[in-house]
Amino acid sequence: MVRAFVAIDLCDEVRTEIRESQDLLKRCDAKLSLVDPGIIHLTLKFLGEVDEPKIGRVIDILQLIRHEPFMITVGGPVGSSRSKPRVIWCNVMDQGECSDLHYQVEEALAPLGFERENREFLAHATVARVKQFHPSLYGVLGTVPKGPLGNCIVKGMKLKKSTLTPRGPVYEDLLEVAF
Repeated sequence: MVRAFVAIDLCDEVRTEIRESQDLLKRCDAKLSLVDPGIIHLTLKFLGEVDEPKIGRVIDILQLIRHEPFMITVGGPVGSSRSKPRVIWCNVMDQGECSDLHYQVEEALAPLGFERENREFLAHATVARVKQFHPSLYGVLGTVPKGPLGNCIVKGMKLKKSTLTPRGPVYEDLLEVAF
């Protein structure tokens, strides 16, 4: 079994800005699990545990998806909820291309038995998970710049293998589909 997902990688400049925002988040008393900036991405579709033979079929299908390169803007970190956030993420803004790509991936993989997502797609990049909430998180989030952290040109998407370890996930690219 392979734990897999389809994603868009962020550019290094934006990942550096995210790291600086994470340094500010460390000042709160909430217990946060920060995502390594080197692996922060935008998930288009989480596939879960996939049988090895099925991965080959996923690769074949994803290679058929076509899209033009496009620009995304990554906003500053915000909480997933106003009352008690469980996740801190950066919203990703574009002209609808991420949603279009998500829809294409969903439609392409549905015949293989991957369920379509019931929730509306929200383009975002997770920067931290809140393991234990503390009200000081609100104050610290207020000090983190909300303006755009930067822009990235999306020139492709990747199928990634995720191996969970005690030190966090380790990702391996199984496929890159260039646009």
